[in-house]
Amino acid sequence: MINKLYPWQESLFSQWMQAGETRHHALLLHGKAGIGKLDFAHTMSAALLCLEPQQGFACGVCQSCHWLSEGAHPDFREVTPEDDDNADSGKKKTRKRQQILIDQIRLLHDYLSLSSHRVNGIRVVLIHPLEAMNVAASNALLKLLEEPPPRTQFLLVSHQRQALLPTILSRCMQVEMPVPSLEQGLHWLQTQSVPNPEWVWHYSGGAPTTVQQDAPDWYAWYQQFRPHLVNGATIDIAAAVPLLIKQGMEQAIQALQKWLLDLWLCCHQQPLRYHHGETGPLQALAAAVNLSRLLAFQQQLNRFKMTAQHPLNQELQLEQLLLQYKKIFG
Repeated sequence: MINKLYPWQESLFSQWMQAGETRHHALLLHGKAGIGKLDFAHTMSAALLCLEPQQGFACGVCQSCHWLSEGAHPDFREVTPEDDDNADSGKKKTRKRQQILIDQIRLLHDYLSLSSHRVNGIRVVLIHPLEAMNVAASNALLKLLEEPPPRTQFLLVSHQRQALLPTILSRCMQVEMPVPSLEQGLHWLQTQSVPNPEWVWHYSGGAPTTVQQDAPDWYAWYQQFRPHLVNGATIDIAAAVPLLIKQGMEQAIQALQKWLLDLWLCCHQQPLRYHHGETGPLQALAAAVNLSRLLAFQQQLNRFKMTAQHPLNQELQLEQLLLQYKKIFG
């Protein structure tokens, strides 16, 4: 889909498209994950490249729009962590790289040294997530931002602006992306026919695009896993681990982190962030929590999340994590 804009983005989109030639050559679209930043950037890219834009949006039918839909537009480049293929015992395994590497930015240099496909046409470079660049890649990009090629629009998307080099930030127009209000988020989820929209809204932390597509599976999985969390010190680790593995390592760790945060908030008599409707079970658990162990376990999960995609012995690692969860009570 070329045009995918959310209601809470419409005003900002109109503002930037009307800026025309006065628009900064490098826009840094930043904000928390799950609010539609990348969709905004793709919609903006399509509008900039379209031959016959309609009311500021890409028409969807011109040659440029067809090229973009097919991922073959000569004046558009998208840079993101690439798949890393490794051979292991004769089998090819593919996993997502965690970084954008300097070789990818060097290829971008080579590409931008050439003329655009259209005479005097604009070129669009989309890089996401920007914080995935290593230091060498960041320095290579900095050279492009300091001396931008003519008629080139950089759209840079970041979930963690604080992780970016100050020199990169200084070369960009920083755009804080709007966050949906409760009313906007619930209405949008309802128009998408998402089941249990209130649960999805709260569980996503007000970032509905994060779980919108997988909402039914997420809700069904949570209903299965919830009793294990509520059991606290009596959690059945052998029964809980397969559920975590089924959900996928990264999302399983995220589910544990959300539960622990709300447990910590409950201990301090603060409003829950993710598990609205679970005040009773969380209060019961909070009465038995050892706060120092809870904090230590939260820190352990944060460290573990950095290696969550590593395939080595996931079952054993999850068993150890749930054992630590069990120990925070009493």
